[in-house]
Amino acid sequence: MPFERASGILLHPTSLPSSFGIGDLGKSAYEFVDFLVKSGQKLWQILPLGPTGYEHSPYTMNFSAFGGNPLLISLEQLASEGLLNAADLEPLTGDDIEADRVNYDRVIAHKTQYLEQAYGGFKDEFNTTSDPLFEQFCQEQAWWLEDYVLFMAIHEQQPDKMWQEWETGLARRDPGRLKEKAGELADRILYHKFVQYKFFEQWTKLRKYANEKGIQIIGDVSIYVCENSAEVWSHPEIFKLDEQTLEPLYRAGVPPDYFSATGQLWGNPVYDWDKLQETGFAWWIERFRATLQYVDLVRIDHFRGFEAYWQVPGRETNAIKGEWIPCPGGEFFETLGQQLGSLPVLAEDLGIITPQVEELRDRFDFPGMKILLFAFGEGADHPYLPHNFPRNCLVYTGTHDNDTTLGWWGQAGETERQNVAKYLGYDSPEAIVEVHWGLIRLALSSVANQAIIPLQDLLGLDNRGRMNDPSVNAENWRWRYESSAQLSDDLAERLRMLTELYNR
Repeated sequence: MPFERASGILLHPTSLPSSFGIGDLGKSAYEFVDFLVKSGQKLWQILPLGPTGYEHSPYTMNFSAFGGNPLLISLEQLASEGLLNAADLEPLTGDDIEADRVNYDRVIAHKTQYLEQAYGGFKDEFNTTSDPLFEQFCQEQAWWLEDYVLFMAIHEQQPDKMWQEWETGLARRDPGRLKEKAGELADRILYHKFVQYKFFEQWTKLRKYANEKGIQIIGDVSIYVCENSAEVWSHPEIFKLDEQTLEPLYRAGVPPDYFSATGQLWGNPVYDWDKLQETGFAWWIERFRATLQYVDLVRIDHFRGFEAYWQVPGRETNAIKGEWIPCPGGEFFETLGQQLGSLPVLAEDLGIITPQVEELRDRFDFPGMKILLFAFGEGADHPYLPHNFPRNCLVYTGTHDNDTTLGWWGQAGETERQNVAKYLGYDSPEAIVEVHWGLIRLALSSVANQAIIPLQDLLGLDNRGRMNDPSVNAENWRWRYESSAQLSDDLAERLRMLTELYNR
């Protein structure tokens, strides 16, 4: 059934303010939940929470589809448990630290030293007195955790190598060699288990706080996983890999379109859906089951890839020479529903959407996405204009992949600017005082059952607040807001007024 009428804010936890150079699951996260409550919101949409690698994309560069990002662990909470000395926690400072930017190189070095210290205290106690909650976590999550922690421990030893470049016994998962290596790396394996335990302990506590205040968490499942990840290493049979080299025979992406003459080559290995089908889609079902342990609703990134996916030969340097391969998405979602019951799924159906993709989405009543920043370049029949919305959809001013509304407005063409002015009831674009609030009002007033506003638009930020630009690889995923003081009572009241006015 379609979801209830509601609204919320899009914000990744890395974008929260903190003293340690990156947002975490501590005080500012709880203050953000309080702001959601004060402003009358019901939803907090996050991005994937996994441990990131190169360029820190939570979508394409995760070391695991199941693990949590250690950089999100709150050091203050570790101190409150006695695992760190609060007086020893030094803020991250320096000329290269900006209040609204994550400097990942500095953050990783700074936070990791404290995580290592906390682990030292935990290990000393663990060696004398077992922690039943830690033991329970390790047992319940063993089906993914054991592979992940061994993968990370080996990766630490040779961080510049892909797993295919490891010695043969490790790359091809010889049981005897894996056991031997696990014994050799026992201490680092325990460290990574500890870090995952603390991440999920803190995240579960935060989610419980949000749920108790009427806030649901929208999580995010990126359809693909990183080649250099625990999943591809531990489940090579469900990916299209070369039997000799173990490298991807094909890579994921999307074909050339209006935005890119060469398409987008994401580089992730594509799934062998025939093999997945043979297993009853077991791996995917476990992925959804795991995700729904920690969030309330799931946005499926690149939903169209469940109807057909664009596969590009592995050694191509762009996405031109690819082909569409059909995917058994209908059978998969039927099986998923049989296993998990009602599916609280939102479909990211942007891009090249065919009638077959729409049929798959509508067959399961998954709401699709409407983006207001894309709505004003064409005629009145554009599907992203609010008067054309169905009720069962999810409207955004923009997403993490778009510029902010103010950033977009500053570069919009004259046709778009004139169309926005007419739609908002102004005589000219110059008469619009706060275009971001104009689009926020449009989103909230629409018939769409759900409306999501990026925090950057609520704060009225220009393109410096952009989270990701898909056309470039470097320097994305770094924006954060500077202080919880920016979430003022006046801002909460203004948003609450519109939220109540439009019955969200």
